[in-house]
Amino acid sequence: MENDLSNYRKVYQKSELSKNNISENPLELFQKWFYEVEEFGSDVEANAMTISTIGKDGFPKNRVVLLKKYTWEGFIFYTNYNSEKGLAIEENPNVCLSFFWHHIERQVIIKGTAEKITENLSDGYFESRPDGSKLGAWASDQSEVVASRKYLDDRLASFEEQFKNKEITRPKNWGGYIVKPINIEFWQGRPNRMHDRIRYTLQEDYDWKIDRLAP
Repeated sequence: MENDLSNYRKVYQKSELSKNNISENPLELFQKWFYEVEEFGSDVEANAMTISTIGKDGFPKNRVVLLKKYTWEGFIFYTNYNSEKGLAIEENPNVCLSFFWHHIERQVIIKGTAEKITENLSDGYFESRPDGSKLGAWASDQSEVVASRKYLDDRLASFEEQFKNKEITRPKNWGGYIVKPINIEFWQGRPNRMHDRIRYTLQEDYDWKIDRLAP
């Protein structure tokens, strides 16, 4: 099978990124960009991000998860701690997050360290989820091999019955991680592939060093 994509072309020209009009703290710039993505009116999920981990087999693996909160400390998402990504983070907490907002020709790439958030914060978010999502967290042994779709449907039905007319509590193996950044790169598409790339690197004194990178 062969499919030559050489003629796929796109001109990037919607914006620019200058060191003269950016924040000293990358979290401020991230917030500004995130608001602009939301205001654009696209139906794309602005909080969809790719997380890359290094598995026990030594290979990197990417998957899309949803950012649920960002603070001055970092970026928070939720998952099953026993999933493939959870076990990879336990082995090696160094991860990479990336956002690609194609409709405004922007990327953000974040290198950082992932750690579990406190149980009460995970409880608080879990309580805010729809009941179906709560039950799904109980029913799915995430990343495990299963015999069939029917097995999953039966598992969900059994937990629906178990928690009927009861509070659906959070499974102890499900909760949040915060990724604390050490390096954040902002990428803005520009004409002629001369893209703008601004990188923030965290210093020992917790200030951020700002560099422009060649495209």
